[in-house]
Amino acid sequence: MRYTSFLPAVVAAALFAALSLAPARALDLPLKAFKNDLFSDQPIIEVSDDGALVVIDYKKQRDLYGRDTVPEKRVREAYVSTLVSRHQAEETLSLGDHRVAFTRVGPKRRAAFSVIFIHGRGGDRTLGVNDYTFGGNFNRLKNLVVQNGGSYYSPTIRDFGAGGIDAIGRLIGEVSERDRGRPVILACASMGSFICWGVARDAGVVSHLAGLAILGGASDLDFSRSIAYRRRVPVYFTHGGDDPVYPANEQIAFFRSLHETGYPTRLTLFATGSHGTPIRMTDWWRLLNWMLAQGR
Repeated sequence: MRYTSFLPAVVAAALFAALSLAPARALDLPLKAFKNDLFSDQPIIEVSDDGALVVIDYKKQRDLYGRDTVPEKRVREAYVSTLVSRHQAEETLSLGDHRVAFTRVGPKRRAAFSVIFIHGRGGDRTLGVNDYTFGGNFNRLKNLVVQNGGSYYSPTIRDFGAGGIDAIGRLIGEVSERDRGRPVILACASMGSFICWGVARDAGVVSHLAGLAILGGASDLDFSRSIAYRRRVPVYFTHGGDDPVYPANEQIAFFRSLHETGYPTRLTLFATGSHGTPIRMTDWWRLLNWMLAQGR
């Protein structure tokens, strides 16, 4: 009887070991679309810089009031699918001297790729997983990532300086280890861009990065001296044309300083858009497809 009761445990252990060694799901591009008719059909005003800079016609009446039932608080139901919540979990990890709390959407291990979103000042991990704010764009991101075999992480940042940079660097290393080296994309909004530019200087972290996305963030005029620059980590910018916090002309100039050297970079500018517009309007399907294609 003892032998009989022990056998299932042995089989379970062997099965777990086999699954742990299984390869990550293959990544097919382009990614499967999710509600592209609502999110990707954005009117283009201008294309320049060999197609690398695209200006989108953003209209508040159409793209905010027309999309939300309660402006800036609740998007119309057609823009979301909450079934993805079945794949959502809360985690807290001790990483070096840091305890990092985050929401994960998707498999804990062996994801085909991962996206880590860094909020700006005053936010926390709930901002990046709210299904109904920012026009449903985070719900779309969650669905896009999960249905393509990826995982999405939204951590809480308490420090946008050295401590936060170190904590997120360690999280990137943890995610890369979980996924056995599959692509990790770091997306940073507003002041969260300080985290992106900070980890770009850490060789150990950069070795895990497939790309950086800067949404309405600051410029880094010393980026050309970073490890990420030397390793040509792709950078995708999205920015509001009337951003009062980080002026669009500064980000355009920074983008062009990279593009003119042949660096892998793109910029989507939302004409008349404000500081929060990129979080609402960034077309994640196009961004992720371009970013993931750079590593092929």
